[in-house]
Amino acid sequence: MDVTTKIDLVARPPTEEIVTKEELTNLFETNSKPKHYIGLEISGFLHLGSLISTGFKINDFIKAGVQCNVFLADWHTLINDKLGGNWETISKVSKYYEDAFKTVCPGVGIIRGTELYNSTKEYWKDLVQFTKHMSLARTMRTLTIMGRSESEEKIDLAKLLYPPMQAVDIHSMEIDIAHAGMDQRKIHMLVREIFPKMKWKVPVAVHHSLLPGLLEPVPDDDLGSKMSKSKPGSGIFIHDSDEEIGNKIKKAWCDVAQISNNPILQIVKNVIFHEFNEIYIARPQKFGGNVTYGNYPQLEADFAAGKLHPSDLKQTVADHLIKIIAPIRDKIALDPELYSTIKNSV
Repeated sequence: MDVTTKIDLVARPPTEEIVTKEELTNLFETNSKPKHYIGLEISGFLHLGSLISTGFKINDFIKAGVQCNVFLADWHTLINDKLGGNWETISKVSKYYEDAFKTVCPGVGIIRGTELYNSTKEYWKDLVQFTKHMSLARTMRTLTIMGRSESEEKIDLAKLLYPPMQAVDIHSMEIDIAHAGMDQRKIHMLVREIFPKMKWKVPVAVHHSLLPGLLEPVPDDDLGSKMSKSKPGSGIFIHDSDEEIGNKIKKAWCDVAQISNNPILQIVKNVIFHEFNEIYIARPQKFGGNVTYGNYPQLEADFAAGKLHPSDLKQTVADHLIKIIAPIRDKIALDPELYSTIKNSV
């Protein structure tokens, strides 16, 4: 596969930004198997954004010949008080995450934080040296990567370790491509600023867009409107039944001709067109008759012009999502005890 094709795979939706494309081109020209990573907190049931959209993007990297790794950030999960801060629960749910990503992304490597820290003798020395380059104010500003605000009144000291640990993880794993959602951009920019000062390898950063929640978007808060485990009805979870998927899509916010932050359109762009070459929409002749779209821009243009009604689009999206999710759901069955533990911990 030539370098241009590899770049195109990395750049396809849901990728929103590559920092920088020139560096990525040089990497592919000089390294036949660059090392990639994306880190995840262990924070509850996996959903359309956290597993499927993210997993499909990982598969693009794998197709481009990249050595891909999912970093299960168990220590970060504990620091951020997820799953009740219960280490036993975090460990059990980590196995669920591992099985899920291995199912969606055959060939992906799985690295747990515990394993990395136990096997890297220099990790804690590197962490201290890295923090010497961070001011307290800068650290506070990066807390948004963990869903926190620098204005929060109760921030325990452990949470201030989260951003520098995430940065040193990248160095310790000798990563060539640091991959994350746009909500993690701040930490990658910090890495690209500080690593040269420490004479550490500087990774290319690739950021993908986050799927918005199914609820009406919050003004001026794109990240706050992302698909979330904690907001009932905002997300499609991989354990949802076909009926639940259909009902959630039916109730989703999708106003006529509105394309900005439209969750249904984003699902079409970043999930459905990633796996299907075309989308067929069946509708009565009096409403324009059946129509087939071979690309997303064409579909979006018709929707923006009012030529495609939300109800017709929703039915098609639900049908396609069921085709994508059902086989994954069947392979990642959760025993009732673990399901209950996760549900009660979110």
